[in-house]
Amino acid sequence: MIPMISINNSQHLQLKPLQIPLRLLLGPGPSNAHPAVFQAMNHSLVGHLDPAFLELMDEIQSLLRYVWQTENHHTIAVSGTGSAAMEATIANATAPGDVVLIGVAGYFGNRLVDMAGRYGADVRTITKPWGQVFSLDEIRMAVEQHRPAILALVHAETSTGARQPLEGVAEVCREFGTLLLVDTVTSLGGVPIFLDAWGVDLAYSCSQKGLGCSPGASPFTMSSRAVDKLQQRSTKVTNWYLDMSLLGKYWGHERTYHHTAPISLYYALREALRLVAEEGLANCWQRHQENAEYLWEGLEDLGLTMHVEKEYRLPTLTTVRIPTGVDGKAIARQLLNEHNIEIGGGLGELAGQVWRVGLMGFNSRPESVDRLLAALRQVLPTT
Repeated sequence: MIPMISINNSQHLQLKPLQIPLRLLLGPGPSNAHPAVFQAMNHSLVGHLDPAFLELMDEIQSLLRYVWQTENHHTIAVSGTGSAAMEATIANATAPGDVVLIGVAGYFGNRLVDMAGRYGADVRTITKPWGQVFSLDEIRMAVEQHRPAILALVHAETSTGARQPLEGVAEVCREFGTLLLVDTVTSLGGVPIFLDAWGVDLAYSCSQKGLGCSPGASPFTMSSRAVDKLQQRSTKVTNWYLDMSLLGKYWGHERTYHHTAPISLYYALREALRLVAEEGLANCWQRHQENAEYLWEGLEDLGLTMHVEKEYRLPTLTTVRIPTGVDGKAIARQLLNEHNIEIGGGLGELAGQVWRVGLMGFNSRPESVDRLLAALRQVLPTT
């Protein structure tokens, strides 16, 4: 019997069926997904322990190893956004009191600092101005000084558009018994990555950028060295949901229930990874590079300047200096409202100084560049 209590109707909305404007998403993420990815999400649901879904999980694991160029056994997709995968690396690799050395040259280096501190790490930092990268000598000096359990670097700093070189870093880490943790959120699928060749022990990413998928199913991988450290912990991983000793049993041979996976998002991730494999990883990287260079040339023709040196510039995300006297937020609003194009503004130290333009996944095409440049010609003030 229904309890006879008056129903509060103050939040009772009478809504029409959902309608969302069709935007060209050229900000720092999410990017527009390939139509085949949307189609994949329309498949009927199955259970998260259904044999068909378990087979799909295996396919995701193999394809993630391909795009990351690793043979790491423990390679999965975290049920959460890229920040959840970021926290998973810190939660599983960091024990209370561990010295964790973090390279901070942008907003997401600072986020790693915050997370590591919350898990009881003894956090140390090396810093660079936003938009610059660390040299191998600077990294060596810092590792030798601090002797960290973990060195964390952002391969593709989303706030600055800079690509951190990783060649040679693992050799320094091995010399001092340090695990190498790398943020590949804005590089996976669009920038050359060779985790095994570079000796990376822990890496994480997201689904909605270079992979061209919806957010919410985020790649995560651990080397055997990182897994050994996890297994040797004297305390439980503080975060139950992200504990890889538990999640590994769901993604591994045991198939032990852990949580109800976001089924449709994993359909989408599997399809997005299939498309990368179909294109071929080298071709995918080359496409991103060529379209980025096309964008840079077009922006320079408009009199605009890039923030990062070309040698270290990401092909997936470009930071463009806002000209003196121009209201960057107003231009971004005009692009969105009049042209249905989204670009991002600056974060942290670069707030109000740059626009962030993403060319990632399905959006990394010449027609995306042409549409943006045409719109900019209309909205930028003439001198």
